[in-house]
Amino acid sequence: MFIQIKNLTKIYNKFLAVNKINFNIEKNKTIGLLGPNGCGKTTSIGMILGLVSPTSGEILIEGKNINELSRDENLKRFNFASPYVELPKKLTVKQNLEIYGRLYGVINLKNRINEISEDLDIKDFFGRKTGELSSGQKNRVSLAKSLINKPEILLLDEPTASLDPDIGDFIRSYIQEYKLRNKITILLASHNMNEVERLCDNVIMMKRGKIIDHGTCKELINKHGRNNLEETFLKLARSKDEF
Repeated sequence: MFIQIKNLTKIYNKFLAVNKINFNIEKNKTIGLLGPNGCGKTTSIGMILGLVSPTSGEILIEGKNINELSRDENLKRFNFASPYVELPKKLTVKQNLEIYGRLYGVINLKNRINEISEDLDIKDFFGRKTGELSSGQKNRVSLAKSLINKPEILLLDEPTASLDPDIGDFIRSYIQEYKLRNKITILLASHNMNEVERLCDNVIMMKRGKIIDHGTCKELINKHGRNNLEETFLKLARSKDEF
């Protein structure tokens, strides 16, 4: 198994944010991480990235504990994008990509920036400060930053949040095409159920820090007797049952 999450737990000041979650991710698959606000999705992603220290549990990449990997190894393999983590606002788009490219040790950085910028159509505002961009422009720059090092493992936290339908569809289509071309593994946290059905091979449902169900979108819809993933999500999110 490519990625293994074992009994991963995070406690903040006696608050149990993530409660002994276990799941596996196969190589070159896209896994959806779903759940209501405050269920532990972002904290889980932070622990996998190494930005948040787990209280207990393990994260294994090809059988090796992530803590045993060097900083350089992690930087080569991982990257992430989130509209809630802004790039430095006073730097231009080009400056941001140059700085992050150096941070991730990208070889032939100029060529890589040109390549990813053409793909995501951001060259027209290269010279503008990131803080001056629209939401759609910022999201495209954030996605460019997340792919600058050609990561094996991409973590996306609501990559199309607050975007209009056209830009949202552009981002989803690009993620689909990029994954097919580059054979990467993606963990996607999203509240957009159509997005999840379109992009994800399997889905993990979280609630109150626990995993309450998992499977393909079709399996979960059929299991819970609903017509689509959004109805399934609402049933689980509103359920009074303890899991």
